[in-house]
Amino acid sequence: MAIEKAGQVVVEGKASGFRQEVRVGRFALVGDEPSETGGTDAGPGPYDFLLIALGTCTSMTIGLVARRKGWPLESVRVTLRHDRIHAEDCADCETRRGMVDRIERDIELIGALDEGQRAHLFEVAKKCPVSRTLTSEIRIEDHPVEAAAP
Repeated sequence: MAIEKAGQVVVEGKASGFRQEVRVGRFALVGDEPSETGGTDAGPGPYDFLLIALGTCTSMTIGLVARRKGWPLESVRVTLRHDRIHAEDCADCETRRGMVDRIERDIELIGALDEGQRAHLFEVAKKCPVSRTLTSEIRIEDHPVEAAAP
C-alpha cells in the first residue's frame, strides 16, 4: 500500500473482489460490501463510510458548540440512513427526473438542555462541515497516476 501524506486517504483493493484496504494517517480500516452483494462483509460499505463521516462530524460539532457555551449536554447520538428515492416523489428537490439520494439523520441530545438550547444545537447540526460539503456543489477531480513497476 502506498505511503500517505497528511490529510490524505489511500484506498487499495484487488480487482478480484470488493474488499478495500484503507489507510488514514496511522489508522488502518477495511471497506467491503455485504456477502449478499458479492463482498466478503469484512467492513463497512462506501455509503456506510459516507454516513460515518456525516454522523461523526454532526456529533463533534454539536458537542463543540455545547462545550463552548457551557451547556449541560452529556452526549449525542446520531443515527443515519441512506436510500435513493424517485425524484418525482420528492416535493422539495430540484431534480425532477431519475433518482435522488436521501440521507435521514436522527439526532438525540442527552442532557438537561432547555428547548432553546436544543433548537440551537439542531440548527448547528445543519452547519457541520461535512453536512455543508454534502449540500453544496462538489467537484471531484480525477488525476491518472502511472502504476509503479512490480
